[in-house]
Amino acid sequence: MPTRNAFIPFHVPDIGEDEIQAVVETLRSGWLTTGLKSKKFEEEFAAYIGSPHAVALNSGTAALHLALDAVGIKAGDEVLVPTMTFTATAEVVLYLGARPVLVDCEADTLNIDSRGFEKAIGPKTKAVMPVDFAGQPCELGKILEIARDRKLAVIEDAAHALPARHQGKMVGTLSDITCFSFYATKTITTGEGGMATTANPQWADRMRMMSLHGISKDAWKRYTASGSWYYEVEYPGYKYNLTDMAAALGLVQLKRADEFYRARKRIAALYHAGFADVPEIRRPVVRDDVQHAWHLYVVQLELDRLRIGRDEFIEALKKENIGTSVHFIPLHLHPFYRNAFGYKAGDFPNARAAFERIISLPIFPGMTDEQVARVIDAVRAIVIEHRR
Repeated sequence: MPTRNAFIPFHVPDIGEDEIQAVVETLRSGWLTTGLKSKKFEEEFAAYIGSPHAVALNSGTAALHLALDAVGIKAGDEVLVPTMTFTATAEVVLYLGARPVLVDCEADTLNIDSRGFEKAIGPKTKAVMPVDFAGQPCELGKILEIARDRKLAVIEDAAHALPARHQGKMVGTLSDITCFSFYATKTITTGEGGMATTANPQWADRMRMMSLHGISKDAWKRYTASGSWYYEVEYPGYKYNLTDMAAALGLVQLKRADEFYRARKRIAALYHAGFADVPEIRRPVVRDDVQHAWHLYVVQLELDRLRIGRDEFIEALKKENIGTSVHFIPLHLHPFYRNAFGYKAGDFPNARAAFERIISLPIFPGMTDEQVARVIDAVRAIVIEHRR
């Protein structure tokens, strides 16, 4: 049993005996790479989301890359990307020779600012990549309306947003292509992995083909009894296919997705209540028309009420054996984006101001009420000690 003062990590994946057994069975089957388990994972994920098509890939980054390729992004095009995101969202634009054009976030939800997105559209803009920050869907209604009017593709980065809903509809059924991540810290995990969902069969076929070297359809079958050694390379593709070992893990995790969601929602509610009377802590704002997936619980410090900054606050939590993270360092503050595109620290004031205040607190399905209480008590104690 862990001691009362044991370290509380920022995240712990919930892997049970069923997941372990599923992977062991796959190892013993002799079929390790892309095969029937991967295909089944696609089918069950599509059914869970309510999407006609799902393409399993080896990362969420791969899903974003292939989604942009599928909708026809080419060198010289521009794609709008929120600055408040992980670098993968923007770097995949560069893979295709296109230019990521950064957009500020909303001050409260930290999702892409739909008004800023509309102003950033230029003659070379071909797509927008909204990110569902922390698991809260973006203002998708407004974004999709603008995109349809301007003939822009919408590639939704839903790495945080399983399961999430916008106006009652599942994320994964709204945008042209939606991309999910199954990285170790995500709401379900395959260790490394991703999925792209779409209603467009041509885009799904393109992503599936390009995920395995651009080889003609169902290339993996050439090693089965029903397959053939013959294949054709139709385009220069990539090595983005998901293994059956990862898919076996994903199939079990998918069955537990609602269980995991309920656990994270419960933890978020405890945090909400625990910080309700602490004016120095700004709790996450949740829009009325969404189901937040609660991949992250991100608070913002009211720094004018405190005598320490965000970094010192994190160090104080670390001394209490509590792990945290920061999501994210806005892209325009990184050397590459400054040097390559000339962005300056003050270009996106909402993201810059939020970055100086945000802390992601631990939230994972196996987190106990005692651990949540420890985090709440530590945050409150640090606030009291350093209150102005």
